[in-house]
Amino acid sequence: MDIPGNWRKSSYSGPGDGDSCVEIARSPTRIGIRDSKDPLRATLTFPADVFTFFLEALKTHR
Repeated sequence: MDIPGNWRKSSYSGPGDGDSCVEIARSPTRIGIRDSKDPLRATLTFPADVFTFFLEALKTHR
């Protein structure tokens, strides 16, 4: 998958734990997720609509 260089960390990543987080990147049709501690390793990718559904389910079932 071709993900642009727009990786970003969660706003919840503070200065003390900023390396213990995941990063996400968006393309028009896919979402990429990677480990911020080792960004050169494998990246998980999901169709954008599936990822949106996943996030909404997390918010609903807290």
